[in-house]
Parts: sequence; structure tokens; C-alpha cells
Amino acid sequence: MQQNAYIAGVGMTTFAKHQDRTLKSLTQEAVGFALKDAGLEPHELEAAYFGTAATAVTVGQVMVPGQVALREMGIGGIPVVNVENACASAATAFQQACTMVTAGLYDVVLAIGSEKLYCEDKQKTFSVFTGAVDYESFDEVSEDLYKRIEAAGIETDSGAGSNRSLFMDIYAAMALSHMRDYGTTREDFAAVSAKTSFHGSLNPKAQFKDVLSVDDVLNARDISYPLTLAMCSPIGDGSAAAVIVSEKVAKRLGKNNMVSVKSSVLRSGWDIGENEPSVTEVVSKEAYEQAAIGPDDLDVIELHDASSPAELMYYESLGLCEKGEGARFINEGHSKLGGKTPVNPSGGLLRKGHPVGATGLAQIAELTDQLRGRAGKRQVDGARTALAENGGGYIGSDAAAMVITVLEK
Repeated sequence: MQQNAYIAGVGMTTFAKHQDRTLKSLTQEAVGFALKDAGLEPHELEAAYFGTAATAVTVGQVMVPGQVALREMGIGGIPVVNVENACASAATAFQQACTMVTAGLYDVVLAIGSEKLYCEDKQKTFSVFTGAVDYESFDEVSEDLYKRIEAAGIETDSGAGSNRSLFMDIYAAMALSHMRDYGTTREDFAAVSAKTSFHGSLNPKAQFKDVLSVDDVLNARDISYPLTLAMCSPIGDGSAAAVIVSEKVAKRLGKNNMVSVKSSVLRSGWDIGENEPSVTEVVSKEAYEQAAIGPDDLDVIELHDASSPAELMYYESLGLCEKGEGARFINEGHSKLGGKTPVNPSGGLLRKGHPVGATGLAQIAELTDQLRGRAGKRQVDGARTALAENGGGYIGSDAAAMVITVLEK
């Protein structure tokens, strides 16, 4: 569906180890910022979409997390829809909110993503990620994954079970395939992390702000070859929110200060054949067509860099460069601030942090700030058109859920 919705306000907390904060307090902070930014009061909201993925496990809030988090702000009575779509939970909440406004069902809708991943019982946190694949076929999924890694000559110690990070192993397998097919190197992946660390150093809300060199990245602790710790996104706690309004309300509030949602496309993964396009390629093509643009029209991008190889490969899937040319794209500086198409000026998941259920709306918050010209030292000059890509889970050999959104000043 072609969207006709506007972002009136955004807000987010810092992403960090907030063990002294509750899910409620993080949510209330982000929503408060978003409402203030929009110039609206809680009673003006007509519906809310609340994205979270780990809450049931780490907090114990198995059901109605949205209602619980919002009631203490005086937000109640309206429809509150709880959304879970793995790492794409917040982006899915945003996409659904925009769709409802576009369909004319509501004029003012709140989209929220909130997460508490840090937990004294680390096994609870690990179990969140093992639950983001086909759990009933978990042994089959992991066995296939380790066979792919071992086929590249890498020992996996697959019997270690919970001592390994399933999703970093997934990204490692993808990286090894890219290295085999296109000659990509560890140094190329490290260049992504180094670039992103510079961006993160400019973001006061980023979880990590130290600047890394390529050597720093390569010398970090090994996680799953070719990945080092500095190539992997950290977990985090935090919340992000956006207020989406109809054209009627946008005009009343001052449309010139709004960010237009040109497209927001959600699709699920499937069993992709050998010569079929990936879910990212399919969804990006649809998002570009609905927004009547192409990848060359993009001024700034926030994408799902759960690992640095993922960012490099997404350059190709999003059409920023040809297949196999992701290494060239990063090494020629195209994705750095000041480059052709800056990617993850926020610091991305790698440096901003990755509270799973909040990540997608943190991307929207960053891009809204970029398009409004209020991103400070990390501002992309003249940014008018932006894209957010947020994937979640793993099914078959690809993301289980994918949301791509195009925004325009």
C-alpha cells in the first residue's frame, strides 16, 4: 500500500545497560519526548502499536506490555496493539501505524519500540535469540548452519551449544560465502566497523562512542570467524517512539515541519530458491516503486547492521552498488559522512546498540532528525530522502521479517 502518513514527532532514550530502569520508565521517556516533539497531548492519541521482542523472557511481562507501559502516562481506553516480529518488531509497529493512518482509520497514532535485554540470568538473554528461528527445528537449523561454516574450513566447536551466539554464527556463515564468491576480506568488514565507530562517536545517545581503527577491529576478541567482537552489535536496553498523523492533522500542526512517509513495506521471509532474490531485494524494490524513487535518490540510510558484514552485503541488496562491490563501496568512502550515501550516521546497531524491540524506531528517529536538519555533528548536508531497513529473525536462509521505509522531507 502506498503510504500517506506523516511523522509529527520522535523520541528515544539512550541505548545502554539500563539495569536500574524499568520497561515502563524507558517507554514513558521515549513517548514523552515524541509527544512533546509533535506538540500533542496523550489524550489526542487514537491508537498505539507497541513493539517488543524479549520482554516476556527477560522481564516476565508475557502479555499486554503496551497497555502496562502506557497506563501510567494516562494513555488508556484506545486500542493498544502489541507487536512481536523479532528484531523488526518496532519497524513493524511503525509500518502498521502508518498503514492505519493511510487507510483513514485514525488521525493520530503512536508507534513504540521498547526492550530490556540485559538480565542477571544471561541464559534468558541468549534464549531470546534462539527463539528467533524455527524452534521446533532448532537442531536442524543449527546443524545446517555449522555445516556451512565448516565447509569453509572453519572449526565451530558446535557442541558448545549455548556458549555460541547463534545469530553471529549466521552472519559468519553469510560473510564466509561472500568472501568465497567475491573475494571480500576481513579487512573490508573491519572497515565498516571503523567507519561506523566514527559515526557513533558523534551521537550522544550511542551506547559506545570510542573511535576504532581497522586494526583495532581486527585485533578484538574473535567471536565466530571472520567476526571479531567489534564486528558484532551489542545488546542493550532502551525505547524509541514516533507519532504518526494524517495529512489533515499535519496541515493543522504545520506540514512544513513534517516528515512524509513515502512507503513502508513489510514482508516475511520464505524458502528462497537458488536463483531467487533475497527478501531484502524484493522489499526494497517494492519500497522504491511505491515511493517513486531509486537507490541513487537516497541521501541517508539507517540499516540493520547486526554485524559489519551485514551492512556491507546490504549495500548490494539495496542497490547502492552491484553484487560483489560492497567492499569497494566501503573502501571508497561512499557510506561515510560526506560520502555519496552515508549509512548509519547514528552509529548503527554496532555502536548505538541493539535493544531488539526498539531498534526499528530508533532508525526512524535518527532519519527524522536528519531530514529536519537537527542531527548535530553527524548531520548529512542537504538530506531530503532517507531509507530505513530493519530485518528480524531467521527462516530458511534469510530474514523472517523485513521492513523497509522511505521517508522524505
